[in-house]
Amino acid sequence: MGKGRTGLLKMGTFHALCARFLRIHAALVGLDVNFTICDSDESKKIISALIKKHKEYIEDNNLTLSESGVLSMISKAKAKGHTTINVLPDSLAATPGGKEKVPKISGGPLGALQHIMGIIFEEYERTLRRNNSLDFDDLLVYGVRLFAGHKHTVAWCKYVLVDEFQDTNTTQYDLMIALAIKKHVTVVGDPDQSIYGWRSAEVENLAKMCRDFCGTNQILLEENYRSTASILRASLAIVAQDKTRIQKSLHTSHPAGSTPFLRAFPGEHMEALFIALEIKRLVAHMGGGLRWGDFAILLRFNALSRAIESALQKHGIPSRVLGGHKFFERQEIKNVLAYLQLVDNPNFNPSLVRAANVPSRGIGDKTLQEIAARAEKSGVSQLSIMEGICDGKLPDMKPSAKRKLTPFVKTIRTLRDLANKGTSPADLIRKLVDLVEFESHLRKTQPDWESRWENVKELITFASEMETNIIAAQEDVPPNTDGDVSKDTPLRLFLQASMLSSEGDNQSEEENNEKVTISTCHAAKGLEWPVVMVPSVEDGTFPFARSEDVDEERRLLYVACTRAQGLLYLSCAKRRTIAGIGKDREVSPFISAVVEDDPALFTETQPMFLSAHRRVICNILNRPLPTDAEVAHRVAEFEKTTQHYQLEECLRESRSSSSYQQEIPVEITTNFTSSSSMLRNAVNPIQESARTTHQTDYNRNHQSRLNSTIGTSTASRTQPVKGSTSYSSSRQTTLNTASALASQKPSSVPRPPSFARANTRPSRPAAPAAPARYVITAPRFIEPSVPQMHPLLQNPNTGLPRRDENIPQRLPQTAAVVPPPVKTSQTMPLSDAYVAGTKRRLGMGRGGGGYANKKFKPPT
Repeated sequence: MGKGRTGLLKMGTFHALCARFLRIHAALVGLDVNFTICDSDESKKIISALIKKHKEYIEDNNLTLSESGVLSMISKAKAKGHTTINVLPDSLAATPGGKEKVPKISGGPLGALQHIMGIIFEEYERTLRRNNSLDFDDLLVYGVRLFAGHKHTVAWCKYVLVDEFQDTNTTQYDLMIALAIKKHVTVVGDPDQSIYGWRSAEVENLAKMCRDFCGTNQILLEENYRSTASILRASLAIVAQDKTRIQKSLHTSHPAGSTPFLRAFPGEHMEALFIALEIKRLVAHMGGGLRWGDFAILLRFNALSRAIESALQKHGIPSRVLGGHKFFERQEIKNVLAYLQLVDNPNFNPSLVRAANVPSRGIGDKTLQEIAARAEKSGVSQLSIMEGICDGKLPDMKPSAKRKLTPFVKTIRTLRDLANKGTSPADLIRKLVDLVEFESHLRKTQPDWESRWENVKELITFASEMETNIIAAQEDVPPNTDGDVSKDTPLRLFLQASMLSSEGDNQSEEENNEKVTISTCHAAKGLEWPVVMVPSVEDGTFPFARSEDVDEERRLLYVACTRAQGLLYLSCAKRRTIAGIGKDREVSPFISAVVEDDPALFTETQPMFLSAHRRVICNILNRPLPTDAEVAHRVAEFEKTTQHYQLEECLRESRSSSSYQQEIPVEITTNFTSSSSMLRNAVNPIQESARTTHQTDYNRNHQSRLNSTIGTSTASRTQPVKGSTSYSSSRQTTLNTASALASQKPSSVPRPPSFARANTRPSRPAAPAAPARYVITAPRFIEPSVPQMHPLLQNPNTGLPRRDENIPQRLPQTAAVVPPPVKTSQTMPLSDAYVAGTKRRLGMGRGGGGYANKKFKPPT
């Protein structure tokens, strides 16, 4: 383009673009050119002062308001373009899609709440103007006011391009309209990745644009450059359950690859153990083709990380938490542990300073400094001074200090008495969070209080699990020479285990990249990894129990699955401990529905790594293929360890309630079929024996149903958004289910269920039985197997396969001899088949870096 043309571009976030032009044209919208941008901390201080100002009214009407809650409400109102007059009626209730709930604001009559919120909103705005400042949301509000009311300020703008359009809110949409005075607009967005409704994002903006801009051309980008065909097929089946979505098909240039893994484990610890050992197995069997940094474990919420972090640490696997802290480093966990540390060790002053104002008690820095000075002078602990003040032994201290310190000291004394009586650490935590109303404290102070409260419950679970180990540890302690046993109490042993679990990593950022990534699904959006594992795919997690937008939860699982390039693992626990209480769990209805429709989408078999499989992964990642010698060496080292046997035991445990016969991969052909390789007319080297007319017709109908489900049939293309013209930017090729693996199953093995079908899922007609499948039993022989059926489809009451009475039952066929594959001009060579799956588009797979403050990516 050249420097001259490039200089005409205005690039940046919505916030940064508005800030730039508001500085230039401040007077047009009633601002001073030197206005200050007020960050969230300063905004909270303003709200806090206003809440105190109206404290009497709030208490008289039995209302509960917090700084973060009120600020969140104001932000949502501005994002929707509301004023101080009409903010509350719409924001208090859930939106038509059921997306929003009012956080940390409750109690009292609705009229009183509307009244006080309106007053606080107006006074907050006046305070900002008086201070010559704008908050982040005001940048957009005043930007719309500037561009819409003063057209000459956007006369320079001929074309508007917006990325990640599905994440825009109402005010940002209005801003785009104001900028697009020439009506030349291009937006790029994926409605299937709209997962920020809780942040006021409006996926409906895509449909709104087609209405507001007549003649809009809708171009479907349907070729995926990241994932294998098998991963894409399973992911698309999940999101396609939403019948209201903008229908589009997807295909890939990569081979089919390994079928996504899906398995239920007895509990969360067995699940975590499998994840850790499977990572080590994959690294070994790939011969160095995969490294620690190639693995990601994606969680619905942070509290699920504790068991996984523990398993990774136990087996020497380095890990990092993307955009967050490891479990025992999280603020709410450290606050709870501070109380317990002070109970166990009254002289540990850092814990006293941390816990004294959690929740806020108004104990000021001067009071704490005076207490510290007296403690040092008297040679006693600071807690002893506090207790003396509360007991009236230090009358020279101010009465206000005594009043503020008494609740804290009383809490510590209560916990100390319980600990001295041998109360378990789990019960001590339960008592603590009850005494200080810790959940209410999180509600009032933290925007993400739900996730933090889940972390506290997970800490209780950890303490409950530690009880057995603590008892065993105490029994193993030998007597001292004096005849006394060790003074280690259950609380002390629990705190020791917690501290050892929180051993931090002091490595550089470069070293940090070579670690297994633990992330929430939300934080992983836009990123990719060669191997992705999604644990706890259970009802209550997907969808999250507190979420009201089920469709957004389904899209979130789709986003998690499509982060995987080569291998995808989904797992769940049949029983999970929550807040110290074991609860039975069921697989997510998002998964049970798709497995019922197509059992072949997932497998309970671990991916095996013959040379063909390694080549697929290496070609996708554009990495050199490891030598057979290197693979053999690494596998031998792995199998020397007890971890090799632990992995086998882990899989046996997960099969204890499921006799589902696993597939045995056999290298039968070097041809992988993909949407690219299909153009080469590759032939299937396995020639099945003659089938009956009924079977042929049934399989044709079954394949037709699958095509209509994943959108690969060109004849079943769904119409785009009404009012727009649709084009497809990619070849009309389809995903092919051909694979280089065959399965070996004895036909007489019964198959009890390994998953309980979700009871909450709407009833639907039973899926027809899958067609007969064939397996390789010897180099030249082939025999039929029992029809493929994933355990999710089996009857939870009888343990037998579900049966559709309307479909005739088939008898097994006799085995037939087939000749080995003969290479012809139509057979695609192995190297060509893999090369066809290595195309990659520029701009995909962006890294996890970026600006510290995304709202202020500098415009250029």
